[in-house]
Amino acid sequence: MSTLLALTVTWDPTIRGILVVAVAVAILCGSIYLLLATNTGIRLGFLIALAGLSGWMVIMGIVWWIYGIGLVGESASWKVSEVVVSEDADDLSDAELDEAADVRTWSNLPEGGGDAAAAADEALAGADSRVKVFDATSDYKLIEARETGGKDPDSILSELPGPHPPHYAAVQVQQVLEVEVPFGETPPPSEADESAPVVTVLMARDIGNRRLPPAAITIASLVIFGVVCNVLHRRDKLSDETRARADAVG
Repeated sequence: MSTLLALTVTWDPTIRGILVVAVAVAILCGSIYLLLATNTGIRLGFLIALAGLSGWMVIMGIVWWIYGIGLVGESASWKVSEVVVSEDADDLSDAELDEAADVRTWSNLPEGGGDAAAAADEALAGADSRVKVFDATSDYKLIEARETGGKDPDSILSELPGPHPPHYAAVQVQQVLEVEVPFGETPPPSEADESAPVVTVLMARDIGNRRLPPAAITIASLVIFGVVCNVLHRRDKLSDETRARADAVG
């Protein structure tokens, strides 16, 4: 008995969050439906409750869709295409990306482009990286970070949805010089070993699908709302016609 009581007290399933949400939704929707069903009938109460729920879902979905919040998809990110090792930073002849041949004509990445450097770090020294080159991020130093393509950030049209031109980035690093630091002293700033080969990480910008789930929820809820409202409207018309015929006969 004590064992059963202990298991009951410590029961903590991994789907606790799902269960909490499911119970909360069932209580909220169920209580509203119960009130409507006892006053208007089972079928009509269900239609009214479903219309209210789907209408609320439409409003919530629109807010999620506009601000990109709530249940969202993948955010925009840099996807590593390839890693090229060369003796010269300008020599990317081995790269499969044709645009990489003119890497020196690319513009410098802005200060807000730290996500590109983070993606490069994950590719170069990440534990799960398939193109891992270094053991740690402290083994190399960033020497160049450039980009090409994409929308013009200075243009107002860049804020509008529409076709997105291909957007590429190149992050170039070199191995750092090994320095012996006496015990207790602060290590000096790392310096790139100019005799070491240049490692270039070529990446393509993936715009993601952040607003796709909210858009799908909004459209699906709007369809359900329209269908239910149409059913309620036709029911009201039929009820009015039946009542009018009854009054005429009477």
